[in-house]
Amino acid sequence: MKPDFPNTSIAFARQGNFGLWRAGLLFRFMAYPLLVKWIGGFLHWSLKAGLPVSFLIKATVYRQFVGGQSLEECHSLVNDLNRFGVQSILDFSVEGGDSEEQMNAAYDETLRSIINASENPNIPFAVFKPSAFARNALLENLIPNQIISPDLQVYLDEFRNYIQNLSQKAAEYDVPLLIDAEDSWYQHLVDEITEEMMSKYNQKRAIVFNTLQMYRHDRLLYLKNLHQKAQEMDFIAGLKFVRGAYMEKERIRAEEMIYPSPIQPDKASTDRDFNEALKYCTRNITRFVIFCGTHNEDSCQLLVSLMEENNFEPADKRFWFSQLYGMSDHISFNLASKGYNVAKYIPYGPVKFVMPYLLRRAEENTSVAGQTSRELSLIQRERMRRSQK
Repeated sequence: MKPDFPNTSIAFARQGNFGLWRAGLLFRFMAYPLLVKWIGGFLHWSLKAGLPVSFLIKATVYRQFVGGQSLEECHSLVNDLNRFGVQSILDFSVEGGDSEEQMNAAYDETLRSIINASENPNIPFAVFKPSAFARNALLENLIPNQIISPDLQVYLDEFRNYIQNLSQKAAEYDVPLLIDAEDSWYQHLVDEITEEMMSKYNQKRAIVFNTLQMYRHDRLLYLKNLHQKAQEMDFIAGLKFVRGAYMEKERIRAEEMIYPSPIQPDKASTDRDFNEALKYCTRNITRFVIFCGTHNEDSCQLLVSLMEENNFEPADKRFWFSQLYGMSDHISFNLASKGYNVAKYIPYGPVKFVMPYLLRRAEENTSVAGQTSRELSLIQRERMRRSQK
């Protein structure tokens, strides 16, 4: 039952020849970091200035990595992916604001996404980013184990209420809710609130999920401590595992503010802890639901092997695999073809407001060793295969 990741005929089954050519052209462009940074900055500036560049963005990077401008626009993509056994997670990828009006708007859209998921069996999770519901003053001044000022306490209560309300709604609609990871200096708060929600709503099944960034050297210990709490308080811990997204930012801040960096010393350490976390949860699966969010083939193969060794069926709902839409289709579609639970993370939102997300995607593709070349190589291999038919 192991997937054949190099099988490009399965990986690109939903892509026509033109779509494959367009994707190849985009990843070839992403192989040049300075060009990506310059053009990305220009397009971002152009949108802010009101210049008519939306059509160019929508035809290229937006089309590759974004599902649409609204939940409704994503429906056709959700249905299309489901034809190949791949499910969808719709992520409102508009940057959060600092005003009550902006936070309320983010709350309303997240609630809409929960209701939308409850009505569509092809959308198994809802998701939100906690910082969309927090004032900047709170996030920048929250220090672990320190008493906070009355003003910050008001903001903290406000933040907690948003997450509590969304968790309650997720439980009411029976939709598992993925809570994204944040910067390390306030992740402790997200951990604390998420654990409270798990103890309240995860008694029979995992509704609330926390996200562990395994490029942090303390996350494996956190996982083991959480397991102990789950046993003592009798709940199931939903966990999304990722390698991480804020490495350079974390290291720079630690150096500037003179505290030990929370980041692993090297990639090998991150890979080791990521894989150890998968092993630990599989050994103790009665207390966990695993959401393996990675583009790393070795980690996906490892989880497949762990499931086989322990006689877990591919469709066992305690195990999920996920990759970002527009990337690593050779992992997603080949896993799905063998019956494993796979869900693509699909960002959505208006072009202008999703641009920061798109810039991060483009820059991450240029910075992750081998990511762009791997995508391009697979696309070229499939185009060659089709030309020889």
